[in-house]
Amino acid sequence: MSSSTPEVVDPPAEAGPPPVRALPAGLAAFLVFFSSGAVLVLETVALRLVGPYVGVTLQVTSSVIAVALAAIAYGAWAGGWIADRRDPRPLLAPALVLSAIATAVTLPIVRYAGESLRGGAESAVLLLTALAVFVPAMLLSAITPLVVKLQLADLRRTGQVVGKLSGIGTLGGITATLATGFVLVATLTSTTIVLATAVALAVVGIGLWVHLRRQDQAGRLPGPARTRVALTVLGLVGAGLTTIAPNPCDIETAYHCASVEADPARESGRTLLLNSAQHSYIDLADPTHLEYEYTKWFGAAANVVAPVGDRVDALHLGGGGFTIPRYLTATRPGTDNLVFEIDGGLVDLSRAELDLRTGPQFRVRVGDARMLLTAEPSASRDLVVGDAFGHLVVPWHLATREMAAEIRRVLRPGGTYVQNVIDYPPLRFIRAELATVAAEFEHVALIAPPASLAGRQGSNFVIVASDSPLPLPALQNQLGTLTEPVRLLSGAELAEFVDDALVLTDDYAPVDQLLATA
Repeated sequence: MSSSTPEVVDPPAEAGPPPVRALPAGLAAFLVFFSSGAVLVLETVALRLVGPYVGVTLQVTSSVIAVALAAIAYGAWAGGWIADRRDPRPLLAPALVLSAIATAVTLPIVRYAGESLRGGAESAVLLLTALAVFVPAMLLSAITPLVVKLQLADLRRTGQVVGKLSGIGTLGGITATLATGFVLVATLTSTTIVLATAVALAVVGIGLWVHLRRQDQAGRLPGPARTRVALTVLGLVGAGLTTIAPNPCDIETAYHCASVEADPARESGRTLLLNSAQHSYIDLADPTHLEYEYTKWFGAAANVVAPVGDRVDALHLGGGGFTIPRYLTATRPGTDNLVFEIDGGLVDLSRAELDLRTGPQFRVRVGDARMLLTAEPSASRDLVVGDAFGHLVVPWHLATREMAAEIRRVLRPGGTYVQNVIDYPPLRFIRAELATVAAEFEHVALIAPPASLAGRQGSNFVIVASDSPLPLPALQNQLGTLTEPVRLLSGAELAEFVDDALVLTDDYAPVDQLLATA
């Protein structure tokens, strides 16, 4: 009886993913550079999209950055996961076209949702920034891992390929950030930037689709016909919604969404709105008319600095609608008004719609007030008016002790500094700003509504400061002529109100956090 050894048969090899063809190196680099750059364009312009509804604060800026980073993270993860399970080649073009559609649809989504989420609560800020950034940024961020997967034909060059494409993507983001911040935002509206980005993505996606079709041996466009039809329909719907979406801006400047509204109760009255918030009121026929209470307090302070009819050398930090410079020019002939306004677009708007007329004694310099102030001669001004805001917040670098020291340097002996501040209960910012101004000026007073001082409401507050004793009785008499109740705090009452508040410095000025109501 014979025996034999059974034949050993090797198990069948496990089927791996289908082989993929690498893209030309130049095309791969372009796709990574372009898609990464588009993400940063969207991130940069998103702040302008949401600003009219939730403001432009540190919290809003942080939310935009955080949402964009989350979209990049999820997009990279999802793109890598898909690339290991499917051939990335037929996915690249649809991803770009979908990104184009998502980018275009961002405009109507944000503008419709913004009207419902207006106000700036933390949840509203996060939701609106997510609607503005997340989906298109995630789709675009999936493109890099898809491209990387296609280029990994030689495992010995994995590090080189991944490192090179990662570097190219970073360069794309840097280029887009600088181009958007320095060029696009200064010359184009946010609507134009978003739509141009969507068109560019669509053109590149369709061009890539055609290119891959030519390389396809079967002569077919990658992807099923129903996918192409669906993308076309989505694109048309997105374009239609964009054309009818409400736009809160008459014009977009480099810093603001601005509009001018006529006052139905006063034929010559005009209200300037910046990011949908009331900013200035101007009476075209009567520049001596002061509508807002805080401007009346400014007027009262000016009346005790220089009686009506006496000229004054005034410097204004922030122009807006130029209400106070107009008032001083009208009530004090010969007054020299110099206004620092960072937004040249507002100057143009005021000239076009608010009858702003400048000249040798009413000059406007466009630029950052902190930077321009350093070039001003010492002891050259009788009055400095601080009324600069980013949305409803005093820019932090204009609220520090170092800034107050520069203002004191520019004032003549006995000159007066008046500053507008907006704060809300528990009033941490106004207390800190009072402590900051008092660190440089020996004599300080505060004008505010009684209910605001009691912590029952938010409002404007006006700080009055000088290196000489303030004419408090005269100022109190001026304030007493106003119709709305107002208090003037000084001395021990003011010290009790300020308590041990933080002095803000260039090294530490958490203005946005102090303004938070929570």
